Amino acid sequence: MKVLKDWFLIGMVLAVLLAWWWPEPGAQGGALHPELLNKLGVALIFLLHGLTLSFQALKAGTLRFKLHLVVQLSTFVMFPILGLGLVALSAGRVDPALVTGVFFLCALPSTVSSSVALTAAARGNVPAAVFNATLSSLLGVALTPLWLAFVLGAQGKGLPVGKVVLDLCLWLLLPLFVGQLLRPWFGAFATRHKSRISYIDRGTILLLVYTSFCDSMVAGVWAGRGLVPLLYAGGVAVGLLALVLAATAQISRALGFPMEDRIVAIFCGSKKTLASGVPMARLIFGADPGLSLILLPLMIYHPLQLVVGGWLAGRWAARPTGDAR
Repeated sequence: MKVLKDWFLIGMVLAVLLAWWWPEPGAQGGALHPELLNKLGVALIFLLHGLTLSFQALKAGTLRFKLHLVVQLSTFVMFPILGLGLVALSAGRVDPALVTGVFFLCALPSTVSSSVALTAAARGNVPAAVFNATLSSLLGVALTPLWLAFVLGAQGKGLPVGKVVLDLCLWLLLPLFVGQLLRPWFGAFATRHKSRISYIDRGTILLLVYTSFCDSMVAGVWAGRGLVPLLYAGGVAVGLLALVLAATAQISRALGFPMEDRIVAIFCGSKKTLASGVPMARLIFGADPGLSLILLPLMIYHPLQLVVGGWLAGRWAARPTGDAR
């Protein structure tokens, strides 16, 4: 399966190992100056997203209102409610940074690239997938920090929502908007070289993963923890994905969606973005030494959703034309 051979997944492991072996350059005050480099990296990622995002494809998917509602409620209501349950069950039993990471995963928007790619591979409604994935990314700029502020506030921790949203607008939405403005001049070039641009995009994300783990390594956050965080985060990822896949499938079937729209509901409603999640974590949590624990559930959920999504896409792509199962 292609997703199992994805160099990006291998790159994430290597970035973490490099941070373990040589954390000093990527830690605060290090040679890479992560306090500036991270923000510039975030801006570059979303500038490239703006260049490659087709407004016509986005416009074509706007009319399926019930489908959009299912996807967005799954992303920003169902997931966070499940996250609140996990926070309540884990409080006092699991490291607070890891618990925050679980809820951060639940509060994130959906993916863009993998949701659309898997929908296309499964012969689903691609314009609707493009619309929902893009809408989710835009809504996440406000809804993700608002959900986090609610949960962290209940735990007695503050989150400066105004500053966080302003930072997200400055370093995420503004570059995305600039990329869209540049499309008349560079859009065709970006489309022709989309695969090469993805290397820059993913390489920048790997750099952010590396710097995110460096501070934790320098502070000794992982000392003496063993496999417990991995087992906990892995169990949560499997449970969340299974629950949301089942729920979105049943809801879309109950609402009478055609198979093409059910594929969109299942893929877009169950995905969580690593491409936006890592930059958002860097902006929201800054130099928090527990950042690597906060990111761990997302880093496990990401490859898991690709493997399961790839299997489902292959299964649905093989269905006979007109099959509504």
